[in-house]
Amino acid sequence: MAGFDLIIFDCDGVLVDSEIIAAQVESKLLSDAGYPISAEELAERFAGLTWKDILFEVEREASIPFSATLLDASETLLDKKLGKEVRAIEGAAQAIARIPGPRCICSNSSAHRLQAMLARTGLDRLFGERVYSAKEVGEGRTKPAPDVFLHGAEQFDAKPANVLVIEDSVHGVHAAIAAGMRVVGFTGGSHSYPGHADKLTEAGAETVISRMVDLPATVEALAGWSELL
Repeated sequence: MAGFDLIIFDCDGVLVDSEIIAAQVESKLLSDAGYPISAEELAERFAGLTWKDILFEVEREASIPFSATLLDASETLLDKKLGKEVRAIEGAAQAIARIPGPRCICSNSSAHRLQAMLARTGLDRLFGERVYSAKEVGEGRTKPAPDVFLHGAEQFDAKPANVLVIEDSVHGVHAAIAAGMRVVGFTGGSHSYPGHADKLTEAGAETVISRMVDLPATVEALAGWSELL
C-alpha cells in the first residue's frame, strides 16, 4: 500500500487536550468584558479559531468594542494555565507511532505555545522540527484559511490531494478542504459536544473517530480506498 504522502495533525484538541482549557480562560474574559458565554458554548462555536479572531467575531456580532489589553490578557493567562494543566489526548503517542510515513503538525497556536505543550506532554519527540504555526505563515492566514496546511505540504513536496488531515474543529476541516486535502474528524477532546461529529462531517470530514486508538486503522482504510479510485 502506497499510503499518503503526508499526515497532518492539528494540535489543540487532537494531540493535546487544550481546547477546554482555552475555552475556560476565554469565556471568563468575555463574560467579564460584557459578553456572557459559557466555556462549553465558546468551545462549540469558536474551537479552532485564534483568540484574536474570536474577539473579532464577537465584536461584529454584539457590537461590543474590546480593549487591546484583552488580547494580551488571554495569552498570559492561558500560557500559565496550559503550563500547569495540559495533557496529551489519551492514546495519541501510541497511535502516531503506529502510522508509517511522514507527519507534521499544522496549528493556529503560536510557535512558542506549541513547543511548550508538546514538550510538556512528551509528544515533541514524535514530530521534531516538523511543527508549523499559521501565525508564522503570515498575517491573516490562520484557519479557516488553508495556508498553514499548504505550507506544511510544501515542506514535504506532498500533493494536497494525497495528504490526510486530522482535525477536531469545523474551522480546521474547512481549511483542510480548501487546501484540497482529505480529512478525518476527531471528537475525543474534553471540549467535544453533542452533535460534534455531525458538524465535522457536514464540514467535509470523510469519517469521524472519537478514540486515538482507532486512527491507525482509519488511515490504512482511507489509503486503501484511495488506491481503488
